[in-house]
Amino acid sequence: MRIAVIGAGALGLYYGALLQRAGNEVLFLLRRDYEAIIRQGLTVRSIAGDFHLDQVRGYRSPGEIGPVDLVLVGLKTFDNRLLPELLPPLLGPGTRVLTLQNGLGNEEALADLWDPGRVLGGVAFLCANRGEPGTVHHLGAGHIFLGAYKQENTSAAQETAQLFRDAGVRCEAVPDLVRARWEKLVWNIPFNGLCALLDKPVDALLAHGRSRQLVADIMGEVVAAANAQELSNSLDEALVGTMITFTEAMGPYRPSMQIDREEGRPLELEAIFARPLQRGKERGVAMPRAEALLALLEMAVGTGG
Repeated sequence: MRIAVIGAGALGLYYGALLQRAGNEVLFLLRRDYEAIIRQGLTVRSIAGDFHLDQVRGYRSPGEIGPVDLVLVGLKTFDNRLLPELLPPLLGPGTRVLTLQNGLGNEEALADLWDPGRVLGGVAFLCANRGEPGTVHHLGAGHIFLGAYKQENTSAAQETAQLFRDAGVRCEAVPDLVRARWEKLVWNIPFNGLCALLDKPVDALLAHGRSRQLVADIMGEVVAAANAQELSNSLDEALVGTMITFTEAMGPYRPSMQIDREEGRPLELEAIFARPLQRGKERGVAMPRAEALLALLEMAVGTGG
């Protein structure tokens, strides 16, 4: 399959490398790693085993790539404003577009630009960071829950999930993509937000009694907001404990939002915080701790009102 990766950060590089290793033709739209990857290839340092791709097809612009079978969108959500420029050159009559971005509203952004029936969304539980140019570090997990934006298009979700499974990724097609997105937000909102605000890794938050309780309390707010939406099945309140146990195994992991703040990049506050808060509010669910966390992050980075 001919696959274009736009947004070749840790997520895009990692999954793109696996898909190429499995025999697919993967074409990466590259920015800061372009020179290193063209010159020396792409290295994956992984808990599942290191590997190196000697030859990687990297490009500066989507027009150099042309139409593909699948577009994998790994952009940070604050760069979705670039989609009207980046996406059209990659689209052919049968192209599917899959976003593995965090937060809410990403499938809608794609559906405004392309056939909604060919839009897919995925939730990636991946611990990965970029290393030196041309290197990505896979630190843990990596499984994907994947669904169609239009729920009736289950065959496209199933076929795409199989593509990832063939590449060695645990990937499950789910009937309710919105539910999967909220489940990921149960982790993303407290850990991305608090780690970015405090500049502490996840294990430091869990080692301190009061911050650990704050993590659990914020998770509880997200579960309540999720369950006020029209989900196929409610999220179990036991998910809070499951997520904390899952995170304890990560060690001193630094979430992407913490790294973005350290490196002076924008934060994904709209998709990960503002939209979920608004959707909770629309359903009459207050999220005061998450609201306060967003306010502090906005103040810390000089955004918001």
